[in-house]
Amino acid sequence: MSRIHEALAKAEQERNAGRVVDEVTTLVGVAPLRQVGEKRDPAKANEAFARTGMLVPPPSSTSLRFDSVVAHCPHPGWHPEPHANVFLNSTAGLQGAEQFRTLRSRLYQIRGSQPTYTLLVTSSLPDEGKTFVSSNLAQAVQQQPQHRTLLIDADLRCPQLHLALGAPLRPGLSDYLRGEVDEISALQHGKEKNLCFMPGGSYVPNPSELLCNGRLKVLLDRLTPIFDWVILDSPPCLPVADATVLAGFCDGVLLVVRAGSTPVEVAQKVCQQLRGENIVGVVLNGAEQNELYCAHYYGHDHGDSAVA
Repeated sequence: MSRIHEALAKAEQERNAGRVVDEVTTLVGVAPLRQVGEKRDPAKANEAFARTGMLVPPPSSTSLRFDSVVAHCPHPGWHPEPHANVFLNSTAGLQGAEQFRTLRSRLYQIRGSQPTYTLLVTSSLPDEGKTFVSSNLAQAVQQQPQHRTLLIDADLRCPQLHLALGAPLRPGLSDYLRGEVDEISALQHGKEKNLCFMPGGSYVPNPSELLCNGRLKVLLDRLTPIFDWVILDSPPCLPVADATVLAGFCDGVLLVVRAGSTPVEVAQKVCQQLRGENIVGVVLNGAEQNELYCAHYYGHDHGDSAVA
């Protein structure tokens, strides 16, 4: 946890100094809080909705295959936003993409030999860069041959991942959770061979209740075995309870904090709130360019990244 506290202290120092920072992301620490490779405990996931009194819907007896999912799910024409993707943004330079590859490698080290992994990406407050990190981490993983990635927009209150990918918003997770579509219809597959995406879906007035109705657990139990990584972008932790609920369904949590903006006491409060979960690391977003290697490659207003 020492690296996490270093990250929070660094963010607080830059905030107090009033520094102007660029859109650069730095992984400042990886701190596994439970045994590496430990699989998600189904009983632990059940706790997320057991308190609501709702019953878990029975899983389908039909197992899924990746090739079949890709063949039958929608294939809309994605039009990725270049400024949101460091692998497409030429002004970001080589370093931006390389930092997400380093983040990918560190997460593999934490996971050990576990073949699949569900990772929740969240933040303390809005506008800290969690969606940017989720999207680019998924891009980094799917670029590896035979490494299949599922990216889920679980921020049902303010879904944004479809904008970065240039993908349709619906049908998606909310439509699946309401029982209006099956998992195949809620998924999308674009030009990237190894990347599937489930957008947030239609507007719902009761996202917390939907997340606890049992269908999310069924979804993850069915889809996780056919992907190497399942990455969920969640709402920020403090304004609403959704992220805490989602964390109960995931193997690990990646916390994003913004340098020069996130108060250290706020980030510490979130760490305490998620203490029963597996916080695998903290990503410091908005690090100063002059602290980065090869900083002259970076554009001023783009989502570049670096790992310290």
